[in-house]
Amino acid sequence: MENRDKNAIPVREDLLTRPLYPLEEVRLVGSRCGDCNEVMLGKTLSCSNCAGENMTEIPLSKTGKLWTYTIIRHRPPGQYRGPDPFVPFAEGLVELPDGIRVLSVLDCDIEKVKIGMDLELLVHELYTNGQGQTVVAFKFKAAE
Repeated sequence: MENRDKNAIPVREDLLTRPLYPLEEVRLVGSRCGDCNEVMLGKTLSCSNCAGENMTEIPLSKTGKLWTYTIIRHRPPGQYRGPDPFVPFAEGLVELPDGIRVLSVLDCDIEKVKIGMDLELLVHELYTNGQGQTVVAFKFKAAE
């Protein structure tokens, strides 16, 4: 596992807890303001709500509810890393109990997506980059 983790990078720095393996134990990273209690996605140095600098890094909840969503029916432009040929997918705002909404791909049947459904975090290997590193990302799936 240790060698596997050394050859892996997160899709964005300061977004996922470390180590990156086992994937089931990885969480999203958040920041909580000690002045106004606002929570933000990722590690931040100052609060976007009150501009305070009394920030604490926290692991975010692995569960949430779907707040809203859309179905992506056309291949996104740029460096799309999904299935080829393209398969339509859902993307939505997942409301976490931590007081934050996170935009995420939804790993579920697009015909069964509904607002308010229970979701859980799924950390996964997205692709291997040009340097041979495994890029680790996240999405939410329907809760079992």
